[in-house]
Amino acid sequence: MSLSTRVIVGLGAVVLIGAGTVAGSVAVASDKGKPDEHQATLTVGRSSITAAPACYNDGKPLEKAQLAKCQVDAKQARESKSNPSSDVVSSDRIGVGVPVETGDRGWFAFTDGGAQGEAVLAQDVKGSTWSGSVAASTVLNSSGTTTVTVVEASQKTNEVYAVWYFELHQKG
Repeated sequence: MSLSTRVIVGLGAVVLIGAGTVAGSVAVASDKGKPDEHQATLTVGRSSITAAPACYNDGKPLEKAQLAKCQVDAKQARESKSNPSSDVVSSDRIGVGVPVETGDRGWFAFTDGGAQGEAVLAQDVKGSTWSGSVAASTVLNSSGTTTVTVVEASQKTNEVYAVWYFELHQKG
């Protein structure tokens, strides 16, 4: 049983096209540079946004002075509307995702809204990189803009390693 010339030529074309596709993909990927690292993701409904931490010390614990400055900077960013943000309606569901290293160390997320003045999106999470999702109506405040704070912190030492801030702008 021998292969016909047509089959051999067809297989050669598939191999050639496949090799060209792989080579082109590698060239495009290598041109993109190093991916952004240590980003958190806020998912609202069917959309999501990612951001680098507002406060980060290259994987080392943040000192008290750094944390204090972080809070001041976060307030200024909120006032200038420069924090990463997303529109939200009360029927949306909200979730938070963090890098694997953050999940390994431990983290929590909360908002400045909700029935108690603060709503928890994730509490003392270790090992997981996703908070799950909660109804936006339970975590929004009445001002129309709600801040979501995500904190990477060791559960053993209570040291803070990174802080992310996102803003939710309530529509409707």
